[in-house]
Amino acid sequence: MSTITQHDQVQAATQSNGAGGQASYGRVSQPGVDTTHGAILYLESISVVFDGFRALNDLSLDISVGELRCIIGPNGAGKTTMMDVITGKTKPTSGTVFFGQNIDLTKMQESQIADVGIGRKFQRPTVFEHHTVFENLELAMKTNKHVRQTLFARLNSTQRDKIADTLDLLRLMGEDKRPAGLLSHGQKQWLEIGMLLMQEPLLLLLDEPVAGMTDAETERTGELLNDLRGKHSLVVVEHDMDFVNQISQGGKVTVLCEGSVLAEGTMQQVQSDQRVIEVYLGR
Repeated sequence: MSTITQHDQVQAATQSNGAGGQASYGRVSQPGVDTTHGAILYLESISVVFDGFRALNDLSLDISVGELRCIIGPNGAGKTTMMDVITGKTKPTSGTVFFGQNIDLTKMQESQIADVGIGRKFQRPTVFEHHTVFENLELAMKTNKHVRQTLFARLNSTQRDKIADTLDLLRLMGEDKRPAGLLSHGQKQWLEIGMLLMQEPLLLLLDEPVAGMTDAETERTGELLNDLRGKHSLVVVEHDMDFVNQISQGGKVTVLCEGSVLAEGTMQQVQSDQRVIEVYLGR
């Protein structure tokens, strides 16, 4: 029997808007996200200036529907600021950010951006440690605004099947009754990704998802993200080059430096780029 209380469910609903550095649980996309041109995210000429320091400097890039894009670069390159701009935590000094062709994210608040189908996972896992793995996924599903009427109701068979499918995808089926606080670091990371998936986001932003993981957990995380490729669009910020090699699979890797795109191409192409070697890989 579930031990989820009304306080827990309200807390989950509050957590879902991304305030205070918590995971931003993206929700089901609203009708009308126009991706007819093949791209789900556009950043054009984005600059962010903090007290004279340019954290982003005329940054432009776009992410295709179903793409898994890796973002790499030295510390201070602007990777986190870029994700802050996409999710509305930071407003750009200049430039535009569009979700699809028609949704201007710069005019929206963080909670509104989560509502249109963008989920963000921070480096440190944020789960409800005193509740079971199953209950964590249940809470995430019930903070979805499209099913909010069921917030304090029992799950129906369709909802239970959805949780079971997510547990299977995460390879946590045998851990469903275990308190989340007893999971390994890697399992907590997978659970939080699963909590995002319960919201059916179109775009997932993942910040250093394998930091602190064992080699086996890192490999499994790569398999999970590759399973999600095509079903969701993913932007992965990462420093582990072996992991980037695993998940890039010949797709685009973007290298940021001093707030701008330094290089872009396959992992093999950026690894052989002399500029990238000098500012990042050669260190």
